[in-house]
Amino acid sequence: MTETPRDPSPSAADEFTEEPRGAGKLIARFFLLPLVVVGAAVGIFLVFNYMTFERRGPRDYLQEVRGGTANRRWQAAFELSRSLGNLSTEERAELCAETLRVYETLGKRPDDVLVRRYLVLVLGRLGDPSAVPALIQAAKADDSDTRLYAVWALGKIGAPAGFDTVLESSQTDDAGARKMAAYVLGALGDKRAIPRLRVLAEDRVADVRWNAAVALARKGKHDGVPVLKQMLDRQYVAQTVKREVRQDEDQDPIADVMISGLRAAAVLKDEDLRMTVERLSESDSSLKVRQAALEAIKVLGAQKMQLFN
Repeated sequence: MTETPRDPSPSAADEFTEEPRGAGKLIARFFLLPLVVVGAAVGIFLVFNYMTFERRGPRDYLQEVRGGTANRRWQAAFELSRSLGNLSTEERAELCAETLRVYETLGKRPDDVLVRRYLVLVLGRLGDPSAVPALIQAAKADDSDTRLYAVWALGKIGAPAGFDTVLESSQTDDAGARKMAAYVLGALGDKRAIPRLRVLAEDRVADVRWNAAVALARKGKHDGVPVLKQMLDRQYVAQTVKREVRQDEDQDPIADVMISGLRAAAVLKDEDLRMTVERLSESDSSLKVRQAALEAIKVLGAQKMQLFN
């Protein structure tokens, strides 16, 4: 290993020449100083940007839906649907009325179709019952996504008046519509849904069966237990998800199905599912599934203690 040569001492002849700079001084001159200058410039830009930033609220987006360009209108409607978190009850009611007025002006232009989709989501997330008549009509729209969002919105609001519309949606040839309808029929507190959910629990599409079984469990019905057992079978779910569900790298669709089944098992408190739940809590490959199984066991254990007391 060689040693780095030291800088020679200056001679008398070099007394008035500049002393050679070391590595630290070179770094400071050629790297740190420009970095500080750039950092200061970026800091000034960020401060100026923060001072001049226009904070936009739901009404700003709604105004853009009214008068923006064709491409911007549907984007504003989408952003509106995501900006409703901190509104009071009164603000939600007022915004719902304004949204309905805009919704009623929409025609059949391509950009109107996109705007309508997202305004339906807005109406559902606002949760105001005054939107139910418009949502019932939206559930019969030509656009399949609008119909799907409208059924979801009726379930989100919990509108009894929308039951017949959701029931009709559950009878279509569109598997996505049946899947959503099965979920919403479980969310609506109408016992008339039970016969249809029993049929949907035998649907040819796994997603529809799963939603129907969970919905039946929420209503205290054990008809979907055979389907719940399938939902708790990792190998079965993995094969089915691979065949029917689009994979997403940021999600674990297999675990999502199993966790839904575990939560339904806990709600239903079915003793036939206890052994499977206990096995999953000890040996499943997913930490999320094991945690959900442990939570289900707590509920099932509490139920068992009540039976013996």
